[in-house]
Amino acid sequence: MTDISSVSWTDASGQPQLARWRSEAGVPAPTKWTLADDTLNANTAYRLVCEGTALIWQGDFQNARQLLQALARRVDRKPRKLKAPATQLAEAFHQHRQGQAQRARLLGMLLVPVAADRSVPLRRAPDVRQALAEVWGPADAQPSLVTLRELQGLVGAHEWRKKGVEIPALGKGPNNRIHPHYGVFSPVRGEYVDLVRQAPWPAAMAGDAVAFDIGVGTGVLSALLARRGARQVLATDQDPRALACAEANLRQLGVANAVRLLQQDLFPEGQAALVLCNPPWLPARPSSPIEHAVYDPDSRMLRGFLAGLASHLMAQGEGWLILSDLAEHLGLRTREQLMGWVQEAGLQVLGRLDARPQHPKASDANDPLHRARAAEVTSLWRLGHASPSGV
Repeated sequence: MTDISSVSWTDASGQPQLARWRSEAGVPAPTKWTLADDTLNANTAYRLVCEGTALIWQGDFQNARQLLQALARRVDRKPRKLKAPATQLAEAFHQHRQGQAQRARLLGMLLVPVAADRSVPLRRAPDVRQALAEVWGPADAQPSLVTLRELQGLVGAHEWRKKGVEIPALGKGPNNRIHPHYGVFSPVRGEYVDLVRQAPWPAAMAGDAVAFDIGVGTGVLSALLARRGARQVLATDQDPRALACAEANLRQLGVANAVRLLQQDLFPEGQAALVLCNPPWLPARPSSPIEHAVYDPDSRMLRGFLAGLASHLMAQGEGWLILSDLAEHLGLRTREQLMGWVQEAGLQVLGRLDARPQHPKASDANDPLHRARAAEVTSLWRLGHASPSGV
């Protein structure tokens, strides 16, 4: 949730300033800050941020970028004090998350002003108005204050949105790109999309049968279901940004008429011949909007999908659950737990398709979670009613 409050300060010329504090990650506004410009060296800046003092930048924008890079080098080279030896991967994972949070906190202490028209009033600042409008909405009458790190993230998301991500599973040609919006997880891990393309099409999907896509995100899987022959897909999501993103992508891909988008949690009303869900894969707490697609506290969405699937599945229908086993390798969830939830929900496993991830971290020996990532397998679980009658 975006944190919006106000920050007031006096600039270098002695003029009072008031700006709306913006944080897409919901980070509270700083309570202690000082003005900073091109005369501030990186060592002093690092000491200040470690003491909890935010830096409101008044100098050259490109120098601010260089300072942020210098701060990142200092944060990354500082020895991490582990509370206990990381002999277990679950412990290593939690310590890794704590380290990430501390890094984000320190690097989020370098702040830049944004004028009411969404421009950055600093020397050599890029034009970020379109990128900010896509996330913040139309310009208003009040200036803003934002961390430079988040501003860079907003600009980076804007560039990804313009360029798009090629999805070979959607076919060949120019009309196979997905354009992710800020805060909506990009389908850069193509193995799970390929699994949906390869899975045998359920016989129950013949004719005018309906498919459900639970947690539509960018709309990539709904589009693939439509391309594979689904006459109607009901796709749900709680996040308005995801629904707007999916709508734009489905329209561009030419399948908008086959997909109906609904803002709600988990299942729409009724039953379907195919119910697809790609829930967050790790049972941990997200710390930013984009992480909601990766982290699912207490496996809430996964368990909710399994618990409700039988009542929303036609007698001969299939539920397709896309899930990585990374949580199992990290010791955050066991295969026995997963199979127990399947059985408790009145379901059975009809089949499974597996794929090895191809992303860079899977082969990065320097990653603190490398042992788990190297063993990771992404699966499409084909689920059906435990009894032949479907009751």
